[in-house]
Amino acid sequence: MRSRMDSIITKSEVQQISEAWLRSAFGWRYEGTKCTASLVYQILLLAASRVVSIFAACRSLADAPRGQTVRDVLSDLLPSMPELERRANRALVGELPKALGKRSWRIAVDLTLIPYHGKPLADERELYRSKASSGTTKFHAYATAVVVHRGLRSTLALTRVDRGEALKAVVQRLLAIVRKRGVKIRFLLLDKAFFTVSVITYLKRAGHGFLMPAFARGRKPKGNKSPTGLRSLLKKRNGFYLHTMTGKRGSEKKGKTTFTVCVTSKDHTYEKTGERVHKKMMFAVHKVAGQPREIREMYRKRFGIETSYRQMNEARIPTCTRSPLLRLLYFAIALVLRNVWVWLHFQFAKNKNHEEPQVTLELLRFRDMLHGITQTIETLLGAANNHSIDHATVHPTRATGKM
Repeated sequence: MRSRMDSIITKSEVQQISEAWLRSAFGWRYEGTKCTASLVYQILLLAASRVVSIFAACRSLADAPRGQTVRDVLSDLLPSMPELERRANRALVGELPKALGKRSWRIAVDLTLIPYHGKPLADERELYRSKASSGTTKFHAYATAVVVHRGLRSTLALTRVDRGEALKAVVQRLLAIVRKRGVKIRFLLLDKAFFTVSVITYLKRAGHGFLMPAFARGRKPKGNKSPTGLRSLLKKRNGFYLHTMTGKRGSEKKGKTTFTVCVTSKDHTYEKTGERVHKKMMFAVHKVAGQPREIREMYRKRFGIETSYRQMNEARIPTCTRSPLLRLLYFAIALVLRNVWVWLHFQFAKNKNHEEPQVTLELLRFRDMLHGITQTIETLLGAANNHSIDHATVHPTRATGKM
């Protein structure tokens, strides 16, 4: 960032805004001889901005306490899981753009799985099970609700997902938080994980429009046998078809729901082989108008939140801890920093009260914002000049003159 004479906002002001969002939401109070709540906020921001552990962040600062001291203070400060989740959601919306309350928006509901290698801290329900990824089938899972709109792509709600928890309850929690924000929902763009009988039934009863991928379930064609279920719709022309789905397992075993399936297709060419491919896709649709091609493009816009998750990982503190509380805190801080970045751009956007605010991302990239926070905190707490290897550490007996 430039100097204050040439800048609209300085890097120290960005750091102060980020810290203020965390302070107002978490409200930690601690005044120890070696560590204070203020230091904890700053060290958390530094660790997130540099994507390093709490211990590495403390080692890099001359005037910071030991990493274990900060971890002990954090353990004392963290409340129960429901309360931490409530405060994390409050931190996400330190200040919401006023434009969000003026009309309805498309809201993307997504399930984020953070791979985990190890045992749970206290309960097997802490670890969500899914298909293998990064060498494990165990994950810490979080569901989020995100505004899908250029210039306003902010995370509105966050909730932790336990193993075996009904996804209907997860969606209900997220939508309750979104309503508290005063944000109106035009329709929902849901991740494929939410394609279940209970979720579809609930959304229809609640009157929410939705759009989500539909799995090609049913018998595959074999010999003289035709495909059944949703798989049979792949043979049909692009259009809209009614389908009744029955639950297969768990609490959904006796459930049944009828919904509209949009069958659409896309032609593309593989860059490496030059092969032309015709791909059929299906979407569960309710109260969303448009032709099959338009439906496909509507859902395609949802993939913009994948950029949001990539940026989130650029500010998520790495850890080996088993504590679900700390892991939720680190995940929330990453989302808060990204929301701060979105909020800053919106403050200086052209036509920010119109439907399409004009933001200039080149003026402040997310990584540049994080770098500015790093520089500010290192100035406040002093960057340690201890990156060399000294003789006393490698050969302690030589340094003391003992053999």
